[in-house]
Amino acid sequence: MTALTIGIDIGGTSVRASVVDDKGAMLDTLRAATPQTADALEHCLDRLVGELVSRWAVKAVGLAIAGFLTRDRQIVRFAPHLPWREAAVAADMSARIGLPVFTEHDANAAAVAEFRYGAAARGHNSLVLAIGTGIGAGLILDGEIYRGSFGVAPELGHLTIVPGGRRCSCGKAGCWERYCSGTALVDTVIELLADGDWGRSALAADVAADPGSLTGRRVARAAADGDAVAVAAYSQLALSLGQGLAMIADIFDPDLIVLAGGVGASSGLFLDEAREHYARLVTGAGYRQLARIRGTQLGEAAGVIGAAEVARQGIGATDPRFVTVAAPTPVRTLGEPGSP
Repeated sequence: MTALTIGIDIGGTSVRASVVDDKGAMLDTLRAATPQTADALEHCLDRLVGELVSRWAVKAVGLAIAGFLTRDRQIVRFAPHLPWREAAVAADMSARIGLPVFTEHDANAAAVAEFRYGAAARGHNSLVLAIGTGIGAGLILDGEIYRGSFGVAPELGHLTIVPGGRRCSCGKAGCWERYCSGTALVDTVIELLADGDWGRSALAADVAADPGSLTGRRVARAAADGDAVAVAAYSQLALSLGQGLAMIADIFDPDLIVLAGGVGASSGLFLDEAREHYARLVTGAGYRQLARIRGTQLGEAAGVIGAAEVARQGIGATDPRFVTVAAPTPVRTLGEPGSP
C-alpha cells in the first residue's frame, strides 16, 4: 500500500484515530476518551499513534482539532472543549512521535473529506456543519477552504441565536451549539423533564433511575424508538438548526450544506423538519433558491478521513482523483482486550 497516513479527530468527549489509505479507506481504528489536560491529551495521542505505527508503515499524521488555529495552522490558539491555549501542537507532536504532523480545524477536516470523497463532491460553494459535542463549520469556495483573514472563519457554532440563553464554554450565552448539538440534546431533555410529566417515556424513567445515563447517543436511540421526550428534544433541535441555516444562507448563500459529525450522522431524525424551518425563515422565503441540504456520506468518520487527507496533502502525496470510500473497519476502544 502507498501513502498511508493517520487521521485523528480530537473532539470534546472522544479521540478517534485511524490509518487511512490514499483512497480514503479506514484500515485500522482506535478510540479513547478525551483527557482534560494538555499533557494527558498529548500522551494519549502518542499512545494511539504508537499503536497504529507498530502495525502500519505510516508517512504522516493529521490532527482534526475543535478549536481556533492560526492561518498557517501551526498554533492552536483556543479550543473551547480542549486544554490547548497558544500551543504549537503540530511541532510539539511531530517532535514527540517522530513523524510529520499537520493540524486542521475539525470542521475544515470534515469538509475536506466530504468534498473529496463524500456528499460535497459536486458542490460549488459548500458548507459542511460538523454537529457533535458542539458545532464546527467548514466552508469551501471554488474548491478551497475559506479561513478568513486570521484563520478562524467561519465560527458559526458560537453565533447567538437565543440572547441571554444557555451559557456556553466559549464565555458567551445563547450560542447556536448550545441548542443544536449532542450536548444541547441532553440539556433540552433535562429541561423538558423538569417542565412536565411524560408518563410512559422510557427515557424519562431511565433518567430518573440513573441521571448519569443521559447522553446524546441515548437520546438518539430513544428518538428512533419513538420516545416522546426524545422526539420532542429532536423537534427543538430541528427548529434551532433551521434558524441557524437560515442565518447562514443570508450570509453565505451556499448551494450545498452537508451535516456531518455525531449528531449530523443521525440526520434522519430531524433533517426534514429542519429543512421546513429553514425554508420558512430564510430572508426572501419563496422568492429565492435554497441550498440543497444533505446528510453526511462519511458519518462520524469525516473528521478522521479529512485529517488523514490533510496530512497526505502536507507531504505532497495527494492523488487528485475522486474515489469511493470503502466501509470503515470496526472500532476498538483503548482498554478493551487486544488494545493497549
